[in-house]
This record gives sequence, structure tokens and C-alpha cells, in this order.
Amino acid sequence: GNMSSRKGLNGACSVHEYAGSFVGQSAHFKMTSVCGHVMTLDFIGKYNSWDKVDPAELFSKAPTEKKEANPKLTMVKFLQVEGRGCDCIVLWLDCDKEGENICFEVLDAVLPVMNKPRSTERTIYRAKFSSITDTDICNAMNHLGEPNRNEALSVDARQELDLRIGCAFTRFQTKYFQGKYGNLDSSLISFGPCQTPTLGFCVERHDKIQSFKPETYWVLQAKVNPEKESSLTLDWDRVRVFDREIAQMFLNITKMEKEAKVESVSKKEKVKQRPLALNTVEMLRVASAALGMGPQHAMQIAERLYTQGYISYPRTETTHYPENFDLKGCLRQQANNPYWAETVKALLSEGINRPRKGHDAGDHPPITPMRAATEAELGGDGWRLYEYITRHFIATVSADCKYLQTTISFSIGPERFTCIGKVVTSPGFTEIMPWHSIPLEESLPHCERGDVFPIGEIKLLEKQTSPPDYLTEAELITLMEKHGIGTDASIPVHINNICQRNYVTVESGRRLKPTNLGIVLVHGYYKIDAELVLPTIRSAVEKQLNLIALGKANYHQVLEHTLDIFKRKFHYFVDSIAGMDELMEVSFSPLAATGKPLSRCGKCHRFMKYIQAKPSRLHCSHCDDTYSLPQNGTIKLYKELRCPLDDFELVLWSSGSRGKSYPLCPYCYNHPPFRDMKKGMGCNECTHPTCQHSLSMLGIGQCVECENGVLVLDSTSGPKWKMACNKCNVIVHFFENAHKVRVSPETCDSCDAALVDVDFNKAKSPLPGDETQHSGCIFCDPVFQDLVELKHAAMRHPMHRGGQGKRQGRGRGKGRRLGGRPNPKKPKDKMAALAAYFV
Repeated sequence: GNMSSRKGLNGACSVHEYAGSFVGQSAHFKMTSVCGHVMTLDFIGKYNSWDKVDPAELFSKAPTEKKEANPKLTMVKFLQVEGRGCDCIVLWLDCDKEGENICFEVLDAVLPVMNKPRSTERTIYRAKFSSITDTDICNAMNHLGEPNRNEALSVDARQELDLRIGCAFTRFQTKYFQGKYGNLDSSLISFGPCQTPTLGFCVERHDKIQSFKPETYWVLQAKVNPEKESSLTLDWDRVRVFDREIAQMFLNITKMEKEAKVESVSKKEKVKQRPLALNTVEMLRVASAALGMGPQHAMQIAERLYTQGYISYPRTETTHYPENFDLKGCLRQQANNPYWAETVKALLSEGINRPRKGHDAGDHPPITPMRAATEAELGGDGWRLYEYITRHFIATVSADCKYLQTTISFSIGPERFTCIGKVVTSPGFTEIMPWHSIPLEESLPHCERGDVFPIGEIKLLEKQTSPPDYLTEAELITLMEKHGIGTDASIPVHINNICQRNYVTVESGRRLKPTNLGIVLVHGYYKIDAELVLPTIRSAVEKQLNLIALGKANYHQVLEHTLDIFKRKFHYFVDSIAGMDELMEVSFSPLAATGKPLSRCGKCHRFMKYIQAKPSRLHCSHCDDTYSLPQNGTIKLYKELRCPLDDFELVLWSSGSRGKSYPLCPYCYNHPPFRDMKKGMGCNECTHPTCQHSLSMLGIGQCVECENGVLVLDSTSGPKWKMACNKCNVIVHFFENAHKVRVSPETCDSCDAALVDVDFNKAKSPLPGDETQHSGCIFCDPVFQDLVELKHAAMRHPMHRGGQGKRQGRGRGKGRRLGGRPNPKKPKDKMAALAAYFV
């Protein structure tokens, strides 16, 4: 039929409308989407302040609330506008626990605006599907169920536990250690109930490597010559000995012999089984070990392939296909791909093998290709992951690999040696997965019991035991699955977190090597409370969460019991933090010994040290005070000028020559002097009425793009003068090569922006009539019209206020003229107007 499509009010989601029938009645359908979770859990306002709240309060006293996950998307308003007046809702969210949780987030938004049902009329339906194909979608629509409240509650419980436990430990650790050490290599010393045991596995392997002591051992190696031109290497049945004298004795005994006698020849048909159907964990393991993709990157690609309809749902623990799964239909889709067309056609004509019986977790079918694709369509990593998924699927319905194994046992004097050879009789699935094929080996000679071969060489090899290597991502995923740390969906997130926090670095072969900080943290947890880092307690919590999902455990009881356990652990951790601190002292330098002198403290007038390592900050060793600074930019002394309020020397923050810069007082930045200011504001947002660096003196007019920002003159930018918004990344370049640019106390009659006085050098003046001075409004004055250009700041990184602020825009937009653009009206009193922006 006909369908109309349009963009929703949030600009991110499309709405498709069409006519059809629903539960036997004609209906008008509206179909739209969400962008992940609609809501997120967070503490209410005041409990988000690290300085004002004791982390211990986060376990029980601090109330939480659901907030929009991405306020810019206005997803709740969008859903309510589209859902208003609807009679029924069909929920097509991902069919896992997270998807079930999003179902109820959508319902909370739209049920209040939907038409009220008559008596017991059903209005809420849930579609269960595992791939986006016509057959699967139609089948789901014909078998609509209801959303599962218990599964949604288990996600709520996990979110609240992770929020309360993670924030409490993270805030305490971060404040404690960053207040003492200046080179911790991480802006956040985070703790997570899953993240920390994940790091624990990596450090445990590191400790084994460090404590490993190599041992020397000896191996007896013999070679026989079945024919004149050939030789056969035999393996010693004793494998190795650790005593050199004993090894020498065996060598002397065997060297007395001239021939090796065949004691037995055995031949056995062996089978290498085709793989089990593919689940998430195995896909992530292979992506890391064979394709060189990090788990989170692989998961993002798999989700994209799923939403585009190329594969089935990529989050599943199941390795067993249901009896009614259309294996032949999926296989036929691949019959024309040049890489495996011949194999597929042969399977379809000869008959497929039923996949091995794997584990049925009751969630979704294994990951399966649902439609054909080409390398040109998917490109790069998308194709490589799709190719593996497809080859794996074809292998599951192929025959097992069969081979003949020949074992020849020899005796040289009293010592026994063995030689093994393999010959493939039927390659089976290894044709489509050649990396699993039986390696080609030198063919063994035809012989029988009693035959003898001349000995070519016998020697003693000296070797050493070697330490294990650092954990690969694939090995870590295996350990996490085995110990119940995280879910198939969250495992990549936890691994990514320990990399981002600089607890481990990814070395060649995607091996995870712990950093100094990661090692000290884990050793510190072991010293205070090993359960914080061991997988046992989190594994037990995951089991409880699964019981909530199955309706076998009470949500409130599990939450209360688990939080009580971790609250006790937290108090003990705080009381025993000196144990971890002793380890920190060995690896890291105290603040007083870190950084370089930069600006003077307003209290003691001694130089404070600038600590460049994230989070960058200033530390006064005499007063023992630390002052946070804006991040992701450069800091330098600002002309040795002082703040009129507290006598601290000002510093200048800059994001680069193409970005924005502003001066700030370290004390005011951390302790806002006026009620209308917040922590993390520089001089460009300070409402001091007379300070020459403040917004009140340098503010020109309201930002042309954002609602709350003010364009402020950057008095350090000459001769390439600019003003920048103190809220967003808008930059206005003007009056290049001007000698002086000043903000006038006068305002424009048309738009109320502050007038600007400009002095040019006579040789470089662009003003008409060889004038060198002009005063006017940058928005309205025709003389200034061609001298003003809007750009966007080039940010090297998202900018933060005090380490936690809002993300600023990135990149550099095309410049455009501002001339003639009126500024919104503001009060005539400039001081009142500028202060009003912050009330």
C-alpha cells in the first residue's frame, strides 16, 4: 500500500504512516523509533555535587530519578506528540532485557496521552523477533505478546546498583588520590562492580608473568632415515626431564644404538567437529583474536549489520537452532556469492547437515546471515565481520572434517619415541573455514611392527620454561563469561572502560597490559578487601538479577540486600585506605613534587605548581590547596595580572590558535564569588561590575546561535581579533590587523549590543576615507559589515567545565558574515543585562 514518511520534531527519528488492518479491524498505523534508552538513572541535583555530598550517602540516602538519556533529542515530547490519540501500541524494541526495559520507558511516555481503553480492552502489545526479514516480522506481528515487567526490573536493578556502588567508590578514590598525587595518568580513578573484576583478570596474569621463574629442561630428539634422502623426526615419550645428569644418561644409552625398531603401527579415523552455532561471546572472541577488532567496535558493527537486515540479532547466548528455523532459506541467500557459491550449491544439492546441538539459553537464535551482501556494499570491517558470520553459519550445516591418523611407536634401546601423521579423507567444514583445516604434514613411511630404520641423529636439546603472555581480549572475554562478569551485551563496554581509564593498554596481538595505575589499584583492593576485585561477588549478584528477570526473586529485596553488602564494604574500604595509599606512594609522586611553578597563590603569595597530567590543576604546597582548571587545552600565566577579589594571579586557558581562549582566576573558578555564577566559570562569565577582564566589561552581545551565551571580546587575540561565545563554540573574527579593539560603555540604539571602538594603523586601515578610528555596532554598522565573520571553534577534544561539564561543538564550520544581522533586544542597562544572563 501507500506510505508517507516524515521527520519527527526531534529531527533524529522518522515517522512512517500507512493504512492497514490490526487484530481484524482497519487501522491507521504510525511507526517510529527511539535512539537507545529513552531515560537514564541519575541522582537528583544536589547529590551530583562531588564536593557537597559524602559518597557514603549514595548507597541509600541519595534519591534517584529517571532523566532523559539525551535531553537534546526531546524523546519524551516526541513520543507524546506522535502517541497522542492512539488506541494501541505495538512495541518492537530489541528482544533482550535492555529492549524490554526500553519498552516500559516508551510506555511511561505515551500511555498518559493515548486514548483510554474501554473496560478490559487490550492496548499494549509486544513483538518478539530475532531478525529484520519479511518472514520474521510477519511472524512476530501474527504472534504478539506482552512486555515482560520482570526483565525490565532486572535492568532497573542493575542500573541502580552500578550507579550507587560505582559512584560512591569512584568519587572517594578520585578525590582522595588526586588530592595527593600529581601523575596518576587518569582523570578519573573509577570503580565498577564489573569493571574492576575485569581489570583484576588482567593484573592477575601480569602478576604471574612477573613472579615467573624460568626452569631449564632437556629434551631428547631422535631422527631416523626411512630412505636415503629423507629423515623423520621422532618425539620422546618422556617429553622432557629437568635434571641434566639424567638427561645425559638417556642420551648416552640411546647413542649406543644404531637402529630404531618399529614397536607398533596404529591407524584411526578421527573427526574434527564442525563449530557450534555462533553466539555473541564467540563472535567477539573471534573478532578480537582473528580480525583484530576491539570487542566494542565489533559489537557496534554487528548492531549496524543487524539494523540493516544483513544478520540476525547479535546479542544472544544461544548456540542451538530451534527445530523450525529455516536453515535452507538462509543458505539459499548465499548461493550467488563468488567466495562460497560452490560450497553452498553443493550443500543444497547433497543435503545439509543438522547443526550440532548446542546450548539453548531461551533468548534468540544464534547469529545468522539473513541476506546476501557484497564487499562493496559493506566495506572494510563491516564486510570482514559479515564474512566471518556467514562462513561460520555455512560451516555449522556442513559435514565434519574427517582424517586418518597414523601413529608409529619406535624403540631406541629402552627409550620409546613416537611419530604421528594425519591425512585428510573428507575436508567437510574446513573448506569454508580453511584456518581450521588439518595442517599438511610430511607423509609417514609405510612400515610394520618389527621394521627397523637407521638412526640419523640423536641429540639433547636444552630449553627453558617460558612465562604466560599477557591476556588477549579473546582470553579475557572467555574468563568474563566463565565467571559471570557482565552480560553478552556489556562485556565489550567493561573492556573498553578499563582501556579508556588508562588501567590497561592494548599491545600488539590485542594483548592487554596493565598500567602502573591499574596494577596498584588491584593490589590495593586485594590488600583491603579481595572481594572488591574477585569475580565471585559480582557473579552472585548477576545470578540474583537473573532471578528477578525470571520472576523468582523480589526486585526490592535484591536491591536492598546487595546495597547493604557494598555499603559495609565501602565503609571498611574508607577506613583502610592507607593500605592502598602505601602502594600509591611507591609508584606516584606527591602533588608538591609534581608540575612546574606557574602563578602565585592569593593567600600566601608563593608560586603554585601547574600539574599538566589529567586532570590538570594548580597546587599550592604551602597552603596545601588544589585548584581544578578547565581541561583539554593549554594553560599559561596571564601577564601576571591579579584578580581584584582574591589577589590570585590570573591564568589564560586556550584551546589553540583556531579555538577560543579566556582568562580565569583559579580561586574564583573553584569558589564562585557571586550567586549568579557556578563552579567552573572563567572571567568571560564573571559578573564583577568593574573588573577589566569580566563579562561585564568585555561582553558585546547575545550569541547569534545559542540561547544563553554572550559574545565576549578576547582581549588577547590581537592582531587577529575575535570574540567568542562564553557558552558554545561560536567564534566571531573581526578587525584583523587593528591596533586596538575596546568594548565601549555605549550601546546600539537598534539592537542594544555594546558598541566597539576600533583603532587601525594608517597603513593597514580598511576603513573608508583613510580613517583609522571608528566606533559602531558589529551587528548593525555598515562600515563594520564586511569586517566581521562567524566561525566555529576548532576543539581538540570535548571541553569540560571542572572536568565534568557540557560537550562543546567540534570541528570548524564555514565562515559566514554577520553584517546586518540584528541582535535580540536586551535591557538598556548593560550591567543589568549581562548579569541577567546568569540569574
